[in-house]
Amino acid sequence: MTDRRPLIGVTTQSLQAVEGIPPAFPASWVMNRMYLDALARAGAAPILLPLLPEQPEVMRALYERLDGLLLPGGVDIEPSNFGEAPHPLLRRTDPPRDVVELQLARWALEDGMPMLGLCRGLQILNIAAGGTLFQDVQAQRFGSQKHDYEPPEHTRDFLAHEVELVSGSRLHALVGAASAPVNSMHHQGIQRLGTGLTATAHAPDGLIEAIEGAGSAFAVAVQWHPESLEPNDDVSRALFREFVVAAG
Repeated sequence: MTDRRPLIGVTTQSLQAVEGIPPAFPASWVMNRMYLDALARAGAAPILLPLLPEQPEVMRALYERLDGLLLPGGVDIEPSNFGEAPHPLLRRTDPPRDVVELQLARWALEDGMPMLGLCRGLQILNIAAGGTLFQDVQAQRFGSQKHDYEPPEHTRDFLAHEVELVSGSRLHALVGAASAPVNSMHHQGIQRLGTGLTATAHAPDGLIEAIEGAGSAFAVAVQWHPESLEPNDDVSRALFREFVVAAG
C-alpha cells in the first residue's frame, strides 16, 4: 500500500473561450497539463473539475470530495463579477468558469480548505473575497509597468521582473529571501484587496503580486505562473509541495 495522495481539484476552461477555436466544435473543457504535472510531482492526485454552473449541487458534491483546490491561469474575468462595465481593453472571457471558480473559492474560504491561486486564480480569490480588479493594468493604473510578457514573443519561463516579498508571510518563509524573480503573463491585476486578504508580494511598480488569507488555513495566490518554472526552480517546487502538504 502507498500513502494516500491528497485529491486536488483543478478547475478547467471552456474550449470555446480559447482564441481560434471554431464555434462549431463540441463544447469541451480544457486545461494546461503543467498544473497537474507540478501537483503530481509534489505528491498530489490532481483531477480536472468540469464547469457546471447550472448544476451547483454537482459542483458541491465534487468539492466535498476534495482535499485542496487549485485555481489556474486563463482568460480575463467578466467585470460584472466586481460591479463594473467592460473596459475597451477587456479580452476574451469565460462566464461559466467565473461562476464555478468564484463559488468554489468562497466555499474554500469559508471551510478553510487549502487553496492555491495562480495568475487568474489570484484574481478569482480576490473577487471571491469582495475585491476588485484593474481590467487593464497599464491603462487604468498610473505608473504601471508592462506585465503581459506572453508567448509567442516570450517563453512561459521568461523571468520578467522581481517581486518584493512581505516579511512574515508564508511566501517570504518559503522563498527565504526578500525578493524573487518571476514570469509575468497578465494584463489584469488587483485594484482593491478583498476582505480578510493580505498582500504579500509586490512588483517594482507596486502592483500586488501575491495574497494570503487570514488564519492558519493555506490560502495563497500569486500573480505569476510557477507551474511554468517548477521543473527547474526550487522555489516553485516548494510552493506546490507546501500546498500539497497542507491538503494532506
